[in-house]
Amino acid sequence: MAESRTLPTGFGELEVLAVGMVLLVEALTGLSLNSLTILSFCKNPELRTPSHLLVLSLAFADSGISLNALIAATSSLLRRWPYGSDGCQAHGFQGFAAALASISNSAAIAWGSYHHYCTHRRLAWDTAISLVLFVWLSSAFWAALPLLGWGHYDYEPLGTCCTLDYSRNFTSFLFTMAFFNFLLPLFITLISYWLMEQKLGKTGHPQVNTTLPVRTLLLGWGPYALLYLYAAITDVTLISPKLQMVPALIAKMVPTINAVNYALGSDMVHRGIWQCLSSKRSERD
Repeated sequence: MAESRTLPTGFGELEVLAVGMVLLVEALTGLSLNSLTILSFCKNPELRTPSHLLVLSLAFADSGISLNALIAATSSLLRRWPYGSDGCQAHGFQGFAAALASISNSAAIAWGSYHHYCTHRRLAWDTAISLVLFVWLSSAFWAALPLLGWGHYDYEPLGTCCTLDYSRNFTSFLFTMAFFNFLLPLFITLISYWLMEQKLGKTGHPQVNTTLPVRTLLLGWGPYALLYLYAAITDVTLISPKLQMVPALIAKMVPTINAVNYALGSDMVHRGIWQCLSSKRSERD
């Protein structure tokens, strides 16, 4: 599939086209919304705070996921992978690093919200910068391990994009990666928002959405985690190629949901985005 236009096993012409179109819509929507978020941070001085730095870091990570989806979409519409084996490794590394950074950034934002609302102290700049650096260095570290031999990047069942190979016997890597990069961030996110609800429920409703971030992590990345764990326990070929593509399509929706929740759902960020759009419109006028 990487070198020819032969359709992959288990997929028809219309199905490959449909996957490509879905990926294209997800990629363009995620890139547009997160680019607006990043631009608003650059244009609006009010957003240059430690807490919003975590949201900015998440927007960069989600932009990376959407960019990865855009490459996969164009390859799917071409019905082949045109970038060779080295391109597959680079595509897999970039997408995996961006996904891990998105998950960890969501956990960091949850902890930052807990720190702000429950301790009544503003997040310090050095703490926020340390969190962002840790998130990105940790994500790059885990994403580099398959390039070094622990794990492996290979083509998705569709053959037009690359991701972590879960069909080989890398059981130790899959279990370790799932614990540190999904279960642990999910636990931090869940506990942080649960503690916020317990503390602020007595005085009033929290000014943040305490349920959507947890649901996004669980429903957006949970299918991928289940697929990895299933592959580590038994033969993943028992799952049809079409069904194996479903977690990837679900995960590519996460950047859009995060942008709506953390950016468009924040009055300050929303004003910053509107300010950017208004300034561009006035310049054209």
